[in-house]
Amino acid sequence: MESDEIIEALSALAQTTRLAVFRRLVTAEPEGLPAGDLARELAVPPNTLSSHLAVLARAGLVVADRRGRFVVYRAAVARLTDLTAALTADCCGGRPGLCIPTPVAPARAANEPEVYG
Repeated sequence: MESDEIIEALSALAQTTRLAVFRRLVTAEPEGLPAGDLARELAVPPNTLSSHLAVLARAGLVVADRRGRFVVYRAAVARLTDLTAALTADCCGGRPGLCIPTPVAPARAANEPEVYG
């Protein structure tokens, strides 16, 4: 990923509603959510949600799929993976496998000791 793509993606996520939208869409994978359902769940007016979804789509973080009369939005999980990889490419002296937790691993509590395998 190029620096301008990283900045655009991070900028898109650096807003409370957009972050909530993206996080909700991640939990709805792989089916996605219709825009109306998403607006109701997050208590965001539909026109406001459309603007936020457009920003996320321009950053490549969400994709829209027309299903009949509904537009279903999905998180672009591959783009998130690319973003994470780009941000951590030089982690641990260029060996990111040593310091990147797996996405399914729960976050470690602040007082929990680190365990290296």
